[in-house]
Amino acid sequence: MSVLMALLVSPFNHLSAAPEKSVFRTRAHENYRVAEAAYQLNPTNITQAWQFGRACFDLAEFAENDPIRRDLAERGIGVCRAAIQLDPSNAAANLCLAMNLGQLARTKSLGALKIVREMESLFQKARTLDERIDFGGPDRCLGLLYLEAPGWPASVGNRKKALFHLRRAVELSPNYPGNRLELISALIQLRQPSEASRELSTVRSLWSSAQSDLQGITWEGKWINWEVERRKLEAQLSRELTPASAQPEK
Repeated sequence: MSVLMALLVSPFNHLSAAPEKSVFRTRAHENYRVAEAAYQLNPTNITQAWQFGRACFDLAEFAENDPIRRDLAERGIGVCRAAIQLDPSNAAANLCLAMNLGQLARTKSLGALKIVREMESLFQKARTLDERIDFGGPDRCLGLLYLEAPGWPASVGNRKKALFHLRRAVELSPNYPGNRLELISALIQLRQPSEASRELSTVRSLWSSAQSDLQGITWEGKWINWEVERRKLEAQLSRELTPASAQPEK
């Protein structure tokens, strides 16, 4: 389902197969190993539980086939559900559970829509508990979910809700590039190029300061993704704003 591919925006999407991607795969394996060991030492620690769940999600991005992705997703789902049983009010555990459910749904040809509805509920719960977590992550994820999912009655898709939540994510964390890039992509898709152009101008103005603020190993993959996405959106928007008569003939 396109919704799941769009929703689970990975910092590794645009990495080359090798050697660059292998570096991030190795890091994901190491993070998974460390998180798993910490969780096994203290499985009732809520933070260690959801962090292991997040490590499952991240490593699943490198899964070579559906059975491996499914196994990692189910591990993440299990630890996050256990964490929520211990503390239903933990926003991170609810958010990570929804993300791992998304990984599981990517492996299914049937039954994915049912999982999407649970993801919606979990993102909404995480938003209620802490809307600022992960730079407005619950709103960002809800926006993508509503944008790409099939509409009623088949599923939860709703363009009006999509834009509401993507704009809210920008309001909550205006200097986080991922929020604005997702909003720009949605605005282009929904034929609102003027607002997309304004957002793109804002992205350009905050780019350098964001790079200064978001530094380190954990951000390297995201910046690769954001750089590629920004160039793609700039090209798309340029075509949208260019009159048909001025475009080169195919």
